[in-house]
Amino acid sequence: MLELARDLLILVGRVITILPLLLVVALFMGKRSIGELPVFDLLILLTLGSVVGADIAEPDVIHIHTIVAIILIGLLQKLVAKWKIMNRKFGKLVTFEPTVVIQDGSFIIENLKNMQYSIDNILLMLREKDVFDISNVKLGIIEANGQLTVLRKPEKSPVTIEDLQLYKSKVDLAYPLIVEGNLYREVFEVVNINERWLKTKLKNLGFTDYEEVFFASIDERKNLHVSKRNMDATQVPPIYH
Repeated sequence: MLELARDLLILVGRVITILPLLLVVALFMGKRSIGELPVFDLLILLTLGSVVGADIAEPDVIHIHTIVAIILIGLLQKLVAKWKIMNRKFGKLVTFEPTVVIQDGSFIIENLKNMQYSIDNILLMLREKDVFDISNVKLGIIEANGQLTVLRKPEKSPVTIEDLQLYKSKVDLAYPLIVEGNLYREVFEVVNINERWLKTKLKNLGFTDYEEVFFASIDERKNLHVSKRNMDATQVPPIYH
């Protein structure tokens, strides 16, 4: 009886100490790890769950070892997240690339097979996006976190374009042109521009080098959008919950 009471007291003590520590580590790891769950972050959370579960369920586990393990796991996730931002090649190794599975209302069968997604999976995800007719889909993309992103055809877009009998001649689709200073030249042919045109546009916007650009995209109308690398965070309006 005394041994049972001792074990219960140990259990209460571990729950009281571990849960606040988990909260601190989760907040330290960042919003992305909680919301998106890319594959590496999913493995991190599964590992945290296993470590904490073993600590709570088994009184013989040395408590300080669990605490150190949780802190080390949190630090590892944070380190990998920083590496992914600094090095895109490394980022591609620890996550999935976005994959197009629907184009102009047709399934890309090869991509579905490569990802081991069935048509039923995609149809379910479409219904979750309030899309019940695949012919309405211009582009369907499986993101790195396994979620489906849908771009509807112009006449089937929200805001009741079809009901107002308006015709949307162009799809609002922008192509990534520069990502963290790296130029994607293959986009030139798609939107019918050249590097000289791009450099002139960037110069007019005050950019002298690709390295100054964090992200740039261009649409089919040749509208160029540029996000600079040294954006001041203090200029962003605060949003609280």
